Amino acid sequence: MNQAIRNTWIAVMLLFVLCLGALSYVQFLASEDLNDNALNKRQLFSEFDLPRGAILVDGKPIAESEPSEGQFKYQRVYTDPELYSHLTGFYSLANGSTQLESVMNEELTGQSQDQFFDRMINLFSGKATEGASVELTIDGELQEFVYDLIPDGTLGTIIVSEPKTGNILAMASKPSYDTNKLAVHSSGQAAANMKELLTVPGLSPYRNPAIGNLTAPGSTFKIFDMVAALESGEYKADTVLKNPSSVTLPGTRTPLNNFFGGNCAAIPEATFADIVAQSCNTPFVGISEKLGREPFEDVTERFGFGQQLEIPMRVVPSVFPAELNPAQLGQSVIGEFDVKATALQMNMAAMGIANDGVIMQPNLVKQVIAPDLRVLAENEPKEFSTATSKEIADQVTDMMRGPVKKGTAVRAQVPGLDIAAKTGTSVLKDNKVNSWITGFAPADDPQVAVTIVFEKIDFKTGSSLTSPNLKKILEAVFNQ
Repeated sequence: MNQAIRNTWIAVMLLFVLCLGALSYVQFLASEDLNDNALNKRQLFSEFDLPRGAILVDGKPIAESEPSEGQFKYQRVYTDPELYSHLTGFYSLANGSTQLESVMNEELTGQSQDQFFDRMINLFSGKATEGASVELTIDGELQEFVYDLIPDGTLGTIIVSEPKTGNILAMASKPSYDTNKLAVHSSGQAAANMKELLTVPGLSPYRNPAIGNLTAPGSTFKIFDMVAALESGEYKADTVLKNPSSVTLPGTRTPLNNFFGGNCAAIPEATFADIVAQSCNTPFVGISEKLGREPFEDVTERFGFGQQLEIPMRVVPSVFPAELNPAQLGQSVIGEFDVKATALQMNMAAMGIANDGVIMQPNLVKQVIAPDLRVLAENEPKEFSTATSKEIADQVTDMMRGPVKKGTAVRAQVPGLDIAAKTGTSVLKDNKVNSWITGFAPADDPQVAVTIVFEKIDFKTGSSLTSPNLKKILEAVFNQ
């Protein structure tokens, strides 16, 4: 072989290696960055021509890609869209994607690491890569039941979870919307439909209220107060506390009152347990003065405040303000001032107490299934945090029985069922409130944790939608 031929052969081989390396880099290493590039419209258009995986509930698709004779080969179709819109999110040519359609995009398009070898085979065979299906932990019947408990025209969220696993069995909110309106092939029509949806009061198609709305939790926050007080050793369930109708916040002339319309006015002093049962406010100012802010900062952090959580959608961190002065702390320990929590955070509070002080990682995804029905990934229960000890959790559980037995949550009673719960009302402007209840059952062997919140509602309506609906949910779950 003369030198010219040898040089030509070396050059050809170098070009071959360079092309193979470039192809491998683009296909496997740089694909994620290229796909996520907002300027890469070709990627978005090409994905609409691929068989995207389904999102499943009870083994049935609530989102799937069906063959289409339109502009693209497939059309994303949502079943019962209003029921699941805040979970699935949307997959839209004009508006991008949200919620599970966004965070599970690699799995749904077949680009996850679990499908690496499938992609390699398809690369050489020329076959299009099919997306995997994502099966949720949601119980379809329960999801529909709790969704129907939220009246149209209200801002409401209901979550039902398993304290022992963290699996979310139902997560429903209103107002909702039809995700099919955003999945149309016409980008102009999708944009127009989005513009229309954005006019609906209280609705953002980009946000799941259960994990994205930060709301003052009112007296449901007293779950954390109970933990802090009992852990301090300064208080027990039978500790007698003064319960004036009004106190002056430390260092100010500002009064803090027991809630209007409650039973606290009739008890000038009572045990800690009875004060929790009737949800009196004023004794907690004294508790906050005695303990200081550090125990409350510590407890709320252990329960998840300020921490990043993914279920797998990103949960907005709940807020317990730092560097509170005594007056601000007195307001904060009753779930007011600048304390803000998501519905999921308060569900985690119930889960933690129910599960002997251990909060399991909240989770929506049961498993990921390949097109050939292989299980590519299966989520196992895992701990999120140890929020408190079993001893303290047992004491708080016993105190949380009080509101249901004889206090603010008596309308949640289910004959024969042991229930632990805490109500909450945060007062807003214009005679509106946020109405809450969070709890679990059976209290001695918890199977479900339930959280209900209605935002910006009048007190009478809100209270009629919390404890009574908890009763209905528990009756449905336990077939009472």
